[in-house]
Amino acid sequence: MTNTNTTLTAIPGIRVGHAHTLDGPTGCTVVLCPPNTVGGVDQRGGAPGTRETDLLRPMHLVQHVDAVLLSGGSAFGLDAAAGVMRWLEERGVGYDTRVAKVPIVPAAIIFDLDVGNAAIRPDAEFGYRACQAASADPVAEGCVGAGAGARIGMAMGPLLATKSGLGSAVIDLGNGLLVGALMVVNAAGDVIAEDGTILAGMRQTQDSAEFFGALNLLRAASALALPEGVTSNTVIGVVATTARLTKEEANKMAEMAHDGLARAIRPSHTLHDGDTIFALATGTAGRANISAIGAFAAEATSQAIRRAVLTATPLAGLPAAMSPAALPPDAES
Repeated sequence: MTNTNTTLTAIPGIRVGHAHTLDGPTGCTVVLCPPNTVGGVDQRGGAPGTRETDLLRPMHLVQHVDAVLLSGGSAFGLDAAAGVMRWLEERGVGYDTRVAKVPIVPAAIIFDLDVGNAAIRPDAEFGYRACQAASADPVAEGCVGAGAGARIGMAMGPLLATKSGLGSAVIDLGNGLLVGALMVVNAAGDVIAEDGTILAGMRQTQDSAEFFGALNLLRAASALALPEGVTSNTVIGVVATTARLTKEEANKMAEMAHDGLARAIRPSHTLHDGDTIFALATGTAGRANISAIGAFAAEATSQAIRRAVLTATPLAGLPAAMSPAALPPDAES
């Protein structure tokens, strides 16, 4: 039977869950890992919001990751990780310190406080509910979980921005070797197609489906300093593989995955982005060439980023790339 799951959960043992409210809109997404999953991270943007990233780097004690949390709510959203830890601790999952098992839950956030109600942010209950909802079913994409409040092209404010969301993709290399990605796209730059056309970004006018072009904006403002807070953006996500990797190789996989981010978003890794990619290696397919794994992690990342904008729907007064005219009322999820 052909596997119809083309998202991150096609990787055996990985489960993904969302929790969100469209009153924000905001939310969080958890990636639950099978036992002995090796983790890594690479953070490139100039404005990150992260938790437990140092322990993922080489020369640090902890080797394995229990879950990764992606959240909205800016730094407030890191609170959702406490709910993920509570859910895991209740099930006896974590790093064994002899006196307690401490769940290892790295996390990263996007800034979505400027879309809708800034007082609504993911908290520990959001994280717990995301774990409860986690499954191996194909990942729900678009304006869900951490992608609920994602948007693109906010440099001139929300009137010209485009709604974005969360996307996922997986690449089958054969013989049980899979590489996948799940990305939450809240970029300062434009999301571009393989042919270079803009899929989503800052629109030319409030009623226009044409895009201004982030590079055009930067050219016009090249001699100016943007006021602080004008652009608070980030692309965060997870790449995962069935290959068995060392911690150093997992970090290399995360590093190479950023090539895919740069291919799909122009420009990327700006001072106002917090671009962060986590890497997970479950090891079920055995050893593999890390250069090949990293190359396809970049490909999966590009695909997932484009999926994030192509599956987004209009929300919070923001049109979506695929349906710019339709603006339905907000609703609770």
